[in-house]
Amino acid sequence: MRSLLRPALVLFLFFTVLTGILYPLAITGVAQLVFPQAASGSILMRDGKPIGSTLIGQSFSDPKYFWGRLSATTPQPYAGTASSGSNFGPLNPALTDAVKARIQALRAADAGNTAPVPVDLVTASASGLDPEMSIAAALYQAPRVARVRGLDVIQVRQLVAAQSQHPVLGVFGEPRVNVLALNLALDGIAPASGSR
Repeated sequence: MRSLLRPALVLFLFFTVLTGILYPLAITGVAQLVFPQAASGSILMRDGKPIGSTLIGQSFSDPKYFWGRLSATTPQPYAGTASSGSNFGPLNPALTDAVKARIQALRAADAGNTAPVPVDLVTASASGLDPEMSIAAALYQAPRVARVRGLDVIQVRQLVAAQSQHPVLGVFGEPRVNVLALNLALDGIAPASGSR
């Protein structure tokens, strides 16, 4: 019995150290060397203080900012510890009600905008934490943001284009824009002369 127990214990300790300590340290070290920004959480800073991550969405409700996708996390939106989708099926009345409410909020914030509302502005992502939205969703909101900030809508659309990210290797993913990065860039633009 002892002859079997000792090798088993030695292997257990060996693999515990290998897979529980050495491997994670090696992977973390490689990630810090190759992708330091992403490995550190992709934190965005303003005035030397962290204000968010490009990997986790944030809630924006002020009309002077671009609004991202809905978050299905509770009790607060974009709660990283509560990542989950809404799990509402397409025929679920709760999903229909949520979509209608979001469309009403978008229409109320920009009454003159009669363009079709992009679907990602009225639905939650699978994780409930999506930090990005489609280019169409950003361009849909550009007139409202420009009006509220006293900017030329062309200038806001150019900012959306400048902040746009394209599919990886031209194939993987969709064209998109990070909402937090876009709003931070927007804060850096001065209002047009003669605007309010």
